[in-house]
Amino acid sequence: MRIEHVALWTRDIERLRSFYETYFQASAGPRYVNERKRFTSYFLSFESGARLEIMSRPEVEAPAADAPPVGYAHLAVSLGSREAVDAMAERLRREGHPVVDGPRQTGDGYYECVVLDPEGNRIEVTV
Repeated sequence: MRIEHVALWTRDIERLRSFYETYFQASAGPRYVNERKRFTSYFLSFESGARLEIMSRPEVEAPAADAPPVGYAHLAVSLGSREAVDAMAERLRREGHPVVDGPRQTGDGYYECVVLDPEGNRIEVTV
């Protein structure tokens, strides 16, 4: 058994697709549109075989409070080395994306930084 994919809602599907393609080498499949449901999605594939579905509908809104919601907490992406984590953190910071923690060694043994995608979803960039 394996997890087939994880899905995220977005208000700007093209911006989110571009972010994951640019920084994490995701490859987008064809854009799916269901006019009746006013639903649009892409499946993004990663070299490891993992997939991320990004989905949009006009009524999707940002959370009202700063408190984390129950459920989804973060997506973790392994880059293979501390140097790659440091370089990605610096690149994202330089290009205006929030790096909210690290890079640092965590208490549970990870070397990581935490960044936000354009919708505010947390991504752990780790070795």
